[in-house]
Amino acid sequence: MRIVILTQYYPPEIGAPQRRLSGIAERFVAHGHETIVLTAMPSYPKGKVYPGYGGLLQREERNGVQVIHTAIYPTQKANLLPRLMNYFSFVVSSSIFGCLLLKKPDVLIVESPPLFLGLAGFWLALVKRTRVVFNVSDLWPESAASLGVVSRDSLQFRMSLWLEGFFYRKSWLVAGQAKSILSDIQARYPEVPTYLLSNGVDTSKYGTSLRTPEIRAQMGDEVECVALYAGLHGLAQGLNQVLEVAQRILPDGGCRFVLIGDGPCKRSLQEKAAKLQLSNTTFLESLPAKAMPEYVASADIILVTLANYIKGAVPSKLYEAMASSRPVLLVAEGEAADIVRTYNAGMVVKPGDLDGMTQAIRYLRDNPQARQEMGGNGRRAAEEHFDSVSTANQFVSYLEGHIC
Repeated sequence: MRIVILTQYYPPEIGAPQRRLSGIAERFVAHGHETIVLTAMPSYPKGKVYPGYGGLLQREERNGVQVIHTAIYPTQKANLLPRLMNYFSFVVSSSIFGCLLLKKPDVLIVESPPLFLGLAGFWLALVKRTRVVFNVSDLWPESAASLGVVSRDSLQFRMSLWLEGFFYRKSWLVAGQAKSILSDIQARYPEVPTYLLSNGVDTSKYGTSLRTPEIRAQMGDEVECVALYAGLHGLAQGLNQVLEVAQRILPDGGCRFVLIGDGPCKRSLQEKAAKLQLSNTTFLESLPAKAMPEYVASADIILVTLANYIKGAVPSKLYEAMASSRPVLLVAEGEAADIVRTYNAGMVVKPGDLDGMTQAIRYLRDNPQARQEMGGNGRRAAEEHFDSVSTANQFVSYLEGHIC
């Protein structure tokens, strides 16, 4: 087969969609399929195009995958106009260069969000006369409304809702990253064929054996209990909660909070930490994806936080923590909370429950045996149920059985 993946986010960028989609693309290659990724110039999460990239068009090969980068308006700003310019600049450039450069694929996989990328996807499907797999990692515009970014009464929300339904109905297949995403889609559009393409983790790349004294020393000494957050510093992650809990824990001592990554909220978070004089909180810069397993293994607790309930949200860092045999403090509800509770892989607190978060941190800090047991439970669950290589192989086999 010839497979094209259309996505705004792909390595060398770091992040959950980048890891997931590159893993799937590389499995297609491993199965002998020609695989092309049409993506934007890398600029996430700093909002600046990476050194060595730029202009209107650039091509490269990554692990056997042909990658075509096209122009984008880069920004880190969270307000509406810059975000729309960011999204639609890639919609336009991918539509133009996709028409010019792509040969007819057997299937076109379109990643959402951003929802608007479906405009380019279905334009290319029409021009190239191919089928579309619409891959949904977040329910938009519902997620945006849950975060307060857009009002459900607004024209923008209603138009996006119509567009969402149009893309689902016109797709050959709608894939979703969580059971709750698919159940929502099936309830609203029962005629749409769906496939569960769940998030997961390459368990061979994570584990306690990767813990190193050097990395541990960057985060905290061996006496302290290190609670690590690694990922995007954005609105959805609700990291203000972490700083408020760090303030409550500060008089106790014995616990250090480490936040690795970047994003639109990082500067304000650093300013807040300085204002509160949080001597127990450390910010580190974004790291290459290949470095993260060692940092996760060198922490004692992994923080996975959301600002509020978002239907279908199961952060991939949850699986990485489980694969590293590290207990999770999950600040979320829904499917992610079900996973942690089902496999006893950590502790769950509702977003905004600062008392509950503080109690959980103190419990995990003071009970290393509980941390070890929860971490071991998570590792077994990751191996048995959430291995991303196995998930990708099953998806490849599904497409081979229905297209070839």
